[in-house]
Amino acid sequence: MVHALPAADFDRLKRLDTCTVSNAIERLNVRLRNEGFVHDSVRCLFPKMAPLLGYAVTATIRSSTPPIRGGWYYDRMDWWAGFLEVPAPRVMVLQDVDRVPAFGAFVGEIHANIAAAMHCVGCVTNGAVRDVPAIEQLGFQLFAGGFSPSHAYAHVVEWGGPVEIGGLRIQTGDLVHGDCHGVHVIPLGVAPEIPRVADEMRRAEQQIVDVCRAPRFSLDALSSTLERLRQRQSEPDDPSSLSQRA
Repeated sequence: MVHALPAADFDRLKRLDTCTVSNAIERLNVRLRNEGFVHDSVRCLFPKMAPLLGYAVTATIRSSTPPIRGGWYYDRMDWWAGFLEVPAPRVMVLQDVDRVPAFGAFVGEIHANIAAAMHCVGCVTNGAVRDVPAIEQLGFQLFAGGFSPSHAYAHVVEWGGPVEIGGLRIQTGDLVHGDCHGVHVIPLGVAPEIPRVADEMRRAEQQIVDVCRAPRFSLDALSSTLERLRQRQSEPDDPSSLSQRA
């Protein structure tokens, strides 16, 4: 069973960009700092869109060979029905498991429209996409590893299990957050705390910015500001001290 955040907590998170949320997660010290985000060739295709936030609906796909069962490109009603087991809004997370990913495009205009009707707000895949202008007009966000004019033999292999996109392991129901900077997963255990921590960090960062933009900037002023902020907060870096809240 996937548990959704209270609506108020979700809405507060939705207003934040990925860099701000990532900083807050680091401050809360719930995972190693080199984990939790996509770091491969997957890129945001619509960087001007608002941040994407939703619960993962996972699947593995292939496109270089026909599906074992055959069948039409869009006819996996059993897969679409599985979306309803995950709270909305949803994010399709598709791992292309071909030996060479992004051979053919699974997600195009039609799949994006079906997904949007199923209350999906975007797709994250290491595979290829197509019909990009039409999908952008729909307001459906894409994070993808490439493009292809053809869907070739694109089909769903399995769904509902864990997948890996750009080194990030994602499970069905994980809270996926993405924008022009990339994609990461927000630990549900600390999600309600993130807006408060983010606000505290923004106020601290603004003090540094103010010093840097002062008419008479000096290293002494910067040093004293940084020292004052350091004394106000504690950021343990010892991985063994990571909280179990995640």
